[in-house]
Amino acid sequence: MKIGMLTWGSHGDIRPFLALADGLQAAGHQVHLVITSLEAGTYDKVRSAAGARITILTPHTFSAEQAQAVGQAAYSTRDPMKQMAAILRLAFAPAEDAMFAAAQRLCEESDLLVGHYFMHPLQIAAEHAGLPYVSVLLTHAGVPSDYVNPLGLAMFGKPGNRLLWWLTRTLLNRTVRHYPDRLRRQLGMPPVRDIVSEVWISPRLALVAVSPQICGRAPDWPDSIQVCGFLDRPNCELEGDLPPSLTAFLAAGEAPVYMTFGSWMPRDIKGQTEALRLLTDTARTANCRAIIQCHDWQACGFQSNGQILYVAAAPHHLIFPHCLAILHHGGAGTTQSASLAGKPSIVVANISEQEHWGRELQRIGIAGKPARRRNATAAALAAQIRHVRASPAMGERALQIGLAMRQENGVAQAVRQIGLRFGPAAID
Repeated sequence: MKIGMLTWGSHGDIRPFLALADGLQAAGHQVHLVITSLEAGTYDKVRSAAGARITILTPHTFSAEQAQAVGQAAYSTRDPMKQMAAILRLAFAPAEDAMFAAAQRLCEESDLLVGHYFMHPLQIAAEHAGLPYVSVLLTHAGVPSDYVNPLGLAMFGKPGNRLLWWLTRTLLNRTVRHYPDRLRRQLGMPPVRDIVSEVWISPRLALVAVSPQICGRAPDWPDSIQVCGFLDRPNCELEGDLPPSLTAFLAAGEAPVYMTFGSWMPRDIKGQTEALRLLTDTARTANCRAIIQCHDWQACGFQSNGQILYVAAAPHHLIFPHCLAILHHGGAGTTQSASLAGKPSIVVANISEQEHWGRELQRIGIAGKPARRRNATAAALAAQIRHVRASPAMGERALQIGLAMRQENGVAQAVRQIGLRFGPAAID
């Protein structure tokens, strides 16, 4: 088949689609992946090892101040709907028309479309063209079920869960639905009734790209929702290799705690300095060795020593296995990379989706209660690190989960599900 793909977001939203594009191309399909990046030049050197075509769409490049505004608006707001509204308004809306045009071009050349679950431009274009559409969910937080509820609590029972999902979907539609409806009007299409069931979760096939170790199938999910597993791939060019300084630091003492806020690290020097001070004080208070990731750590005035090594970046799949634990923001990619490496997590969440990941890791026994970035303190985070060090059962549980995840192949499972539903056998 000719398969068109479209994704948007941070590295954690783009890397899984690079992995799936490689897998589909290797399986004999002709794949064209369009990456919507707000950071000019970041993905220019990324290539598909299997030969998939990659197009980089950079319709709007953020300045450091604009990127900081997105982060500040998100993690300073308690209301998850207001968080989502701010992110969409500041980071998605400026690229929406360019993505819609790219989606329509993909439909002209494709037999099947595969999109990030947020990609209503691709879902609308595919529906208008009469083409099958597959959504890829990078989190299971938004999949309704009577057996779980959107707050992550276990005290309401099925009727209570059903009511909470109804309320959540009502609020989601009120917050988000005007985006797809604007594009649908341009094509003379009726408005969306429900953003969850008509856009985010494709009724043909919705792939939940989460390890079964973290996300099991709910009994009331339809067969069209399939947990394929983490969409992992070998190292990206932009992730680099382990520098000699990092290798030497690892060899010089006990296993460190790796600390990263990933794409949620502020872009401005003032914001980075504040984040680095929090992480540095955490390491010193916990009396642990630490590797702290921040692109501009030198400009912020920090210096490495025998206890703390500052790095601009490091490939997670190479460094995480050598660490005691991972302190991170709770992004989907970092969360599963830490779990794949068999390491406990300390989650410092900025937004509600990251809190969900933190609660899931707590539920399966490889993290404590997630902290919130807006009120996290060095003392509280250091206490979590000390708890990890004093809890061999947590470390053993993380090792077991990591071993099980390494037996999985999310890309192969996703390719298999797509082939079963849309390949020649399905057509016959």
